Amino acid sequence: MTEPILSQSSATANHLIELRLWRQFAAVADTLHFGQAAVRLHMTQPPLTQAIVQLERTLGVRLFDRTKRSVQLTPAGAALLPTVLDLLARAQALPAQARAAAQGEVGRLRLGFVSTVGFALLPQWVRGFRAQYPKVQLDLLEATGDMQLQGLERGELDAGFMLHAPGFAPVGLSRCLITQEPLVLAMPEQHGMAAQPTLRLADVLTDPLVIFPRRIAPSLYDSIFALYHGAGFLPAVAQEAIQMQTIVNLVSAGLGVAWVPESVRQFQRSGVVYREVQAPGKGPLGASDAMPRCETSLVWAAQQVSPTLDRFVTYAQQQLG
Repeated sequence: MTEPILSQSSATANHLIELRLWRQFAAVADTLHFGQAAVRLHMTQPPLTQAIVQLERTLGVRLFDRTKRSVQLTPAGAALLPTVLDLLARAQALPAQARAAAQGEVGRLRLGFVSTVGFALLPQWVRGFRAQYPKVQLDLLEATGDMQLQGLERGELDAGFMLHAPGFAPVGLSRCLITQEPLVLAMPEQHGMAAQPTLRLADVLTDPLVIFPRRIAPSLYDSIFALYHGAGFLPAVAQEAIQMQTIVNLVSAGLGVAWVPESVRQFQRSGVVYREVQAPGKGPLGASDAMPRCETSLVWAAQQVSPTLDRFVTYAQQQLG
């Protein structure tokens, strides 16, 4: 039985071992010949022999059984070899990985998004971005605007897709405008005006309203309330809900009507119809007034832009043409 080499103290055994020694071990293990391994390593044999002896002392185990005629791996050496080869391969790949990370081609990107982006745009962009940058890990988190702002502030998100009224993106954040779209009215299928392809604002002002809490998208919430106030009405809020799907489901249950982004039309729910509402023109709001619209922006903290995030922002801008 091969005796362990225990001449080194435990403190010495805990020291880091240079990659050079592991390369020398791998060369001897591959050739099972110190002379041939020395030639491969562009060194003479005596220093190589001394290096292997020093490695064995540091580890406290014998790695090779040596005679005048042969060199063989011990069981400990044979068990260690696959790990050493993997270590050397990883070390060799480090420069390329560092360059790829600096260029944003590898890494991790944490994206928040509101539900309306998830209907069509986000799946398409995720597929395209992953195809271009397969080594970037995309972590997607569906979250309301207020939760995204907290995540950005705490450094838990890198960027987020947020919904807001035109021009009211969060202060202090960089942004890229993604979409602009009108709000349409989701209403129960049994509503008395549901058969009309287009509605007037006066037709729905008194209907109970299902809406998201103001904290989620303050600017959009305020623009909807301003529409009612301008017409001399106070919205009768029947129910608040966070997710657009939930809002539409509540409309289907007959709790009221809801102003939703036009993209929500893709969420087909039995018992619900979507209708455009005409601007009032002359009347309480005046001829220049228009119906509320909404915007979706990609937002991020300018001081925390990583190469990977920069890649994604560039990708988003390219998709927008």
